[in-house]
Amino acid sequence: MSDLAHRTLAPEIMDQPGLDPREHVRALGALARINFMSRSAGILWPEVSLLARSQPGKPLRMLDVACGGGDVPIQLWRKARSQGVALEVRACDISPVALEHARCRAHRLKAQVSFQKLDALRDPFPDDCDLITSSLFLHHLNDEQAVDLLRKMAGSARRLVLVNDLRRSRAGLLLAHAVTRLVSRSPVVHFDGPQSVRAAFSLAEIRDLAQRAGLKSFSIRQRWPFRFLLIWPRD
Repeated sequence: MSDLAHRTLAPEIMDQPGLDPREHVRALGALARINFMSRSAGILWPEVSLLARSQPGKPLRMLDVACGGGDVPIQLWRKARSQGVALEVRACDISPVALEHARCRAHRLKAQVSFQKLDALRDPFPDDCDLITSSLFLHHLNDEQAVDLLRKMAGSARRLVLVNDLRRSRAGLLLAHAVTRLVSRSPVVHFDGPQSVRAAFSLAEIRDLAQRAGLKSFSIRQRWPFRFLLIWPRD
């Protein structure tokens, strides 16, 4: 176990362009299982539902940034459909392998979620989204990139920004070692899961990043297991 007083930001295997597509898809499947177990979509859903119900009769337009295999936006769309909430879901990622996997998953589940290739750090976000979300992406970035992303999300979202990510902790690191080996035999997942915890922000650090990004009236809530949810409503 490494020292967790400070972030240890290192390249994760799944982020590497030379990764075998089969190993990439295998890792995306494991990540979807981890997201299901940790209720990633459930962390976002109460705020999504609350916003949608504040504008009855009008569909809520959502963009999920750096969606990976697409399991979180698909789960949100299915949850909205089951509860009669009008939610139009778009999602984006930089990886063609992840996007193809996400499209196939959406087709198999008959989920009306659209996916597009977009570099979250360089390409502009659409300006017609009520809500912009991101799950488990922020910890991949250095501090300046994280500030830029938060500022960009807030500048594009018409109503609300939600960021769901890991909290750095020793217990979270132990859990990552255990769970990644429970859900997958993939060496990519075995390395990337614990590394994600080492690269994660503390609550004090994410609060500082949000302030540096110019976000006002934001809140940060702790969520199980060893997660946080950053909520920023546009005034």
